[in-house]
Amino acid sequence: MDPTLAARTLTASTEIATAALSGDDPDAVLGLVVRSAAALAEADLGLVMALSDDGGVTVEAAHGAQSPVGLVLSPRSSAARVARGGVPIVADDVTTDPRTAPYVPRELQVYGPFAAAPFGTRERRLGALTVYRKRGARPFTPAGVEVLTAFAAQAGLVLVLSEGAIARRRIGVYEERERIARDLHDVIVQRLYAAGMQLDLLTRRPARKLAKADAARIAEVIDQLDTAIADVRAVVRTLRNPDPEEPAADLAESATAEVATARELLGFAPSLEIVGDVRDLPTEVADNTRAALREALSNVVRHAGALRVTVHLRRDDKHLRLTVADDGCGIPEGVTRRGLRNLHDRAERLGGTCTVRSSPRSGTAVTWEVPLPG
Repeated sequence: MDPTLAARTLTASTEIATAALSGDDPDAVLGLVVRSAAALAEADLGLVMALSDDGGVTVEAAHGAQSPVGLVLSPRSSAARVARGGVPIVADDVTTDPRTAPYVPRELQVYGPFAAAPFGTRERRLGALTVYRKRGARPFTPAGVEVLTAFAAQAGLVLVLSEGAIARRRIGVYEERERIARDLHDVIVQRLYAAGMQLDLLTRRPARKLAKADAARIAEVIDQLDTAIADVRAVVRTLRNPDPEEPAADLAESATAEVATARELLGFAPSLEIVGDVRDLPTEVADNTRAALREALSNVVRHAGALRVTVHLRRDDKHLRLTVADDGCGIPEGVTRRGLRNLHDRAERLGGTCTVRSSPRSGTAVTWEVPLPG
């Protein structure tokens, strides 16, 4: 091989490897491959063609006077045969050679000399790398086709390796997103929630005579904490489920965390019973059920004076039902009903219902039920 051509080939291969393994946009890498191939072959047109499931090929990148990106060639075309078989083809005139002429699309009939090399590896055939010269130009030499074939193999190998590197980086990103989401949910949200509940309890202790202005400021801080919790939960939901159609995180894990927080504030552990698989619920259902559980437990902590609390979460084929019951004093007269309104609103948005039974003798039971997609 000509030393100058060898050096140019090495330079081009190194540039492609650097771009592919650095995580550059795949389209940009293919563009670099086809530009380098056309330059090395001294061709007027270069094409990178991807192998399709039906055995044909589709032009994914082009360099030259024309840009037939998206052009589909028959499985019987020479480029498709090269892509499948792994054996290069060269023709002095692509429009007259009996191996190539029957399947040359109209867009490429202005060209004559033609060469095609397999693109990829023996185990992973990606497609074909083809080059063309204008009709009447000198044909491609065997040495030139050899250079093209070697370059196509090297570039294809780099792209195959880069796919693995990109996949590993993507896994790393997903793992980091899950770690951040877990820390936000399990640590930050629980601390904010506990702080808000402690402040709320402080305002309800009759032994402490808070000035009206101080009580108003504490109430404002509680509202700000509630807003912060909602914002953090939205971030967690986005980190864990960037696609809203993806299943939500394990609701059983979230319910356990909410009950654990309530235990710290109540001074005893509520009982938790889960019936059915609650790991693959739609995101909206899981998020609203989690919020409903928190709201119901908050009401118990604030108002009930209970000695026993039970949480029952049940899933069947058609519904998800949450029941939170206590043996406290019921819902006192004159307290704000904002939390209960939130429970009703959340259930109605999902086409479900929320019922509340409360009396000074038997305590309070909140039943929250929503339908599941068929």
